[in-house]
Amino acid sequence: MPALIKDCSGAILAGGENTRMPVLKSFIEVRGQKIIERNIKITNQLFKENFIVTNQPEYYSYLGAPLLGDVYNVRGPITGIFTSLLNSSSNWVFISACDMPFLNIKLIEYMALKRDNKDAVIPMLKGKAEPLFAFYSKRLLGAMEKAVLTGRKSLRDFLRNKRVQYITIEEIRKIDTHAASFANLNSPEDIERYLRQKDIIRFKREAKRGVICLV
Repeated sequence: MPALIKDCSGAILAGGENTRMPVLKSFIEVRGQKIIERNIKITNQLFKENFIVTNQPEYYSYLGAPLLGDVYNVRGPITGIFTSLLNSSSNWVFISACDMPFLNIKLIEYMALKRDNKDAVIPMLKGKAEPLFAFYSKRLLGAMEKAVLTGRKSLRDFLRNKRVQYITIEEIRKIDTHAASFANLNSPEDIERYLRQKDIIRFKREAKRGVICLV
């Protein structure tokens, strides 16, 4: 069992349009367990306080985790991150997305060590920031609220000129060899790309039936 990461909460963003998937991404089964259940299990091991940020609480209440609705009616992950920071009792929040089935505990722990004197810790993959597997400080609250209210929803743009510790692909691959932590299931094509045949067959069967498959 890993040690709890100090002064940090965990938040899973379970929003998004879900337009390219015939079922809710959070409930796709991977290696015998739904993604949201896998990720809650991981964040519960790492953080004393954990949230699910969702505007569909009826789907997630069975998990027993605190549920947060977006503070502002502005769609986009930056609103979910702001909501998490605002509600956290810690100075930091680790953010992950509900469609990322392969979160790497060791990589999260490594990134947590890089927070000193920073506003955020963000991995870089293929030359781009990965802001939905990242640490954010409450020092960003004011600037983030302003960005949300003025419609500037790009996280990558928001992070410019902030004190960000970027984690390189070389650092990532020393811990997460294939960078699997950043695989996200946004479309049926992603299912084919990242999942085992058994899970692909199950997904296709449930998609055909239009099953959400909550419990």
